[in-house]
Amino acid sequence: MTSESTNHSLLVLAAGLGTRYGGLKQMEPVGPSGETLMDYSVFDAKRAGFSRVVFLIREEMRSAFEEQVGSKYEGIIEVAYAYQDKFDLPAGFSFPEGRERPWGTGHAVWAAREALADGPFAVINADDYYGAETFSELISAFSPDSGAETPLTCAMIGFRLRETLSEHGAVSRGICVSENGFLKSVEEWTRIVSDPPVGIDASGERRSLTGEEVTSMNVWAFSPRIFPLLEREFIDFLAKLGDPLTSEFYLPAAVDGWIRSGLARVVVRSASCSWMGVTYKEDRPRVMESIARLVGEGKYPSPLR
Repeated sequence: MTSESTNHSLLVLAAGLGTRYGGLKQMEPVGPSGETLMDYSVFDAKRAGFSRVVFLIREEMRSAFEEQVGSKYEGIIEVAYAYQDKFDLPAGFSFPEGRERPWGTGHAVWAAREALADGPFAVINADDYYGAETFSELISAFSPDSGAETPLTCAMIGFRLRETLSEHGAVSRGICVSENGFLKSVEEWTRIVSDPPVGIDASGERRSLTGEEVTSMNVWAFSPRIFPLLEREFIDFLAKLGDPLTSEFYLPAAVDGWIRSGLARVVVRSASCSWMGVTYKEDRPRVMESIARLVGEGKYPSPLR
C-alpha cells in the first residue's frame, strides 16, 4: 500500500441476503431524498480521497443493483462490480450438496480478488453508516508497501460495542483485543443482545460483555497481497468444515489467523464518530432520524450528489 497513490478502492460488501432484516436492506432508502446507507458511504469515501468503488453483489442482483445504485455514480466516481458465487471455491474443493447459504464475509472479500488486484483498498459493509471521519482514517491508514514486507501491515477502524448493538434483536460482532495500537486477536461472537450485553463466543459459550469492547464492523484497509493469505485461511476453513450447510468463513476469523501465524499485523484505530445500521426493520426509523439530523446540520446535501 502506498499513501502517495490516489488509486484507492472501496469494496462495499452488498451481497448479503438480509435474512434477519426480511429483505435487501442494502437498497432501503434512509435519506430525505431516498438515499441508501451505501450512498452516504460512497459520498464520504469520495470526499476522503477514494477514486473507485467496487460493489460485491450476487450475480442475480446485477440488473436491479446497477439500475438502482451503480447508475447514480456515473461521472462521480469509478464503479466496478465483483460477484460472490457460493460455488467459487479453491481448487480441490466442491460445493456441499444441500447448502443454500453464502460462505460469509471472508469469502466475499476473496471473491473480489480480481477486481482489487491493482492497488490498496478498504472494506466496508453496505448496510452500515460509518461517518465521514472513518473514511479519512482509512485513507491515512494506507501504509507504504514494498511488495516484500513481512509481516504485511493492515489496518482496522474499531467501534465501541455498546454503540453497535440493536435494541430489536441479536447481532454478530467481531470482538477485538489490542495492545500498543496493534490488534492481538479478533473473535466472531454471535447472538449478542444489548441489555445487558451477552453473546455467544467462538467456542459456543454464552458469556457476558461490558459493552466497552472494541468491535470490528468490517472496516479494514488492505493491500492486494492479502488475497493469498485469505485463500490460505479459506482452505483451512474448508478442510475443517463443521456443519457443511451453515458454517461461514468470517473475515475477522481470517485476520485473526494471519495475526496468530505472524503473516500480518493490524493497526487499530478508534472511530471518532458513531456507527449506525439497520440489522432489523425496526432499526430503520432511528437511522432515518439520525441521517435527517446530519442533513439539517449541513453535514450532507439533500439530494446527495
